[in-house]
Amino acid sequence: MANHVEPSPTKNQHLEIMHQISQMLEGIRFGSLEIIVHDGKVVQIERKEKLRPDYSRK
Repeated sequence: MANHVEPSPTKNQHLEIMHQISQMLEGIRFGSLEIIVHDGKVVQIERKEKLRPDYSRK
């Protein structure tokens, strides 16, 4: 049984991931971005946003 080795991400793939992360960060005022990595590769990106009501405005 041979070991299966996945190829490393290319520079273009890294640039695409960075672009996606940048887009996901746009517009977040309160929240987080979680990047999941498996075997050295980004496999999932999660965006969580929080709503904080501003009661000081009238």
